[in-house]
Amino acid sequence: MPLQNEGASAIAGQAESWGKAMTRNGLTYADAGVDIDAGNTLIERIKPAAKRTARPGVMAGLGGFGALFDLKDAGFTDPILVAATDGVGTKLRIAIDTGNVDTIGIDLVAMCVNDLVCQGAEPLFFLDYFATSKLELDQATRIIEGIAAGCAASGCALIGGETAEMPGMYHGGDFDLAGFAVGAMERGSDLPKNVQAGDVLLGLASDGIHSNGYSLVRRIVDLSGLAWADDAPFGSNTLGAELLAPTRLYVKQALAAVRAGGVHGLAHITGGGLTENLPRVLPDGLGAEIDLNSWELPPVFRWLGETGGLAEAELLKTFNAGIGMVLCVAPDEAPKLTDLLTQSGETVHQLGIVSTGTGVRYDGSLL
Repeated sequence: MPLQNEGASAIAGQAESWGKAMTRNGLTYADAGVDIDAGNTLIERIKPAAKRTARPGVMAGLGGFGALFDLKDAGFTDPILVAATDGVGTKLRIAIDTGNVDTIGIDLVAMCVNDLVCQGAEPLFFLDYFATSKLELDQATRIIEGIAAGCAASGCALIGGETAEMPGMYHGGDFDLAGFAVGAMERGSDLPKNVQAGDVLLGLASDGIHSNGYSLVRRIVDLSGLAWADDAPFGSNTLGAELLAPTRLYVKQALAAVRAGGVHGLAHITGGGLTENLPRVLPDGLGAEIDLNSWELPPVFRWLGETGGLAEAELLKTFNAGIGMVLCVAPDEAPKLTDLLTQSGETVHQLGIVSTGTGVRYDGSLL
């Protein structure tokens, strides 16, 4: 068996060679730009923030391979699950460039949970995905604490997520965020339902641009010649801070209105504005008539329109134009629901009605 001995000797020699090479190079994962210890430290840092979002149904804390949620413990008897996912878009560019990352997590949550309530669902839990070139613990903690704040304000538990260091994919201080929300509703309570001609359209005021249209926003800022640290021409803060105003969370208010009765549909006004989002809740053969004089265009949109030379139709199709959520409600329930929403802190505008036809028809003028 000399051939086998020679083979064994060759393998042993090769192993010795590999061992010497490994010892000589001495590389670690951290040398390649990924710090596992920093990731573990981040988990410990954010556990208190995640714990503050706990709600009935949560079965385990952070750190496991999966997150558990008990629908029965959350109070559902015959539930239908509803899922939504979204990101923040190029609004992140302003957050990165200014270093103001404290509220960008609220945007992430809002873009998901505001969609869930439009289906009639109560948000139950949220997971985040945070990817960066190099994990900066203080920055990451601030971002995830913002996510937790958005979850807490929505009655939604932050039960898990993923943090990824990917040098070579992201550069410098760049990072990206994605969010995943799951909600539930009792079978048969889904929306939209029974939307009909004559329904009243109640618009809830936005808190600014929210999280859509920022590629155009940044183009307009370039045209203006202003820097993020300059005073905003339309507000009391810096331009960067004004443009980072977080997306408004409508969850608890909208759910309260749905439970009060008379709500036939809800539309979250995101990319596409009123023009594209309202038809998503209208049955075939129905459209919307909107009076543009029923609310005042917020200063940020007026500045964007004037500085960018935007046509009114472009503004209405790109931005929320000051209306972040629209409720289609039965006419006889409109006064009650307006009072309920106003008492919960919303600014409510009666925008118009659902009518026969297709699409959104505008009367009056915003600009």
